[in-house]
Amino acid sequence: MPRYSALFLICVLGLTFACGSAPPPGLDLSGYRLLDMTHTFSKETVYWPTGEHFEHEEVAWGKTAGGFWYSSFNYGANEHGGTHVDAPVHFAEGTRSVDQIPLEQLVGPAVVIDVTAGARSDPDYLVSVADIEAFEKQHGAIEPDTIVLLRSGWGGYWPDAKKYLGSDAPGDVENLHFPGLSAEAAQVLVARKVAVVGIDTASIDYGATRDFQAHQVLAAAEIAILENVAELDELPVTGAYLFALPMKIGGGSGGPCRIVALLQ
Repeated sequence: MPRYSALFLICVLGLTFACGSAPPPGLDLSGYRLLDMTHTFSKETVYWPTGEHFEHEEVAWGKTAGGFWYSSFNYGANEHGGTHVDAPVHFAEGTRSVDQIPLEQLVGPAVVIDVTAGARSDPDYLVSVADIEAFEKQHGAIEPDTIVLLRSGWGGYWPDAKKYLGSDAPGDVENLHFPGLSAEAAQVLVARKVAVVGIDTASIDYGATRDFQAHQVLAAAEIAILENVAELDELPVTGAYLFALPMKIGGGSGGPCRIVALLQ
């Protein structure tokens, strides 16, 4: 499916669902399945140890004096928790903020590089150049504008912060252990001109990092990053289209993101 056909389809789907109406005549959706790859935001949502967690405070819940139902809540949180996008400006001065990332960059064909075997034996596993080359040997070269997703298996630990992060102590960034992407592999993906890189852990850099090299490499190339991606075990290695639409926060370094895969 061409990129712009897919973008048109998801726009139609969004309008259809929002309006509660049937698809327009001639648009056959029967051959597609939508996979929600977003963790629900709640009090259980995993955040970086130094970040403000998700707050959802009741303002109103019940029948009004006029006899009709009304509910409303306040919410707030750090930009970088739960399923979210890191904008390039998160780690590269003068690059795009989350509201400036082109929609076309956030919609595209997805591939999954599976490193669960390595991560199973090493919680500090780094996705390597060899992992990318092994994928390409089996599935062909990663094309420009592809959304590359790294499957470590860590999503199975969600929302247990102790297992998912390595430590559940507030503010503790010294004892984090989870897989990530090596700087060398990040450079290879930049050379492939990919659009987005995502992972099913709390950070594209592994937990023990002190300098966030993968973030720096990708951000400098204006490549958006997806973190805490859900349901990666449900996504085929190739053949899916991904739609990663973040909250449009003016000047934001990132934001909560609804990620949906379109499967045939």
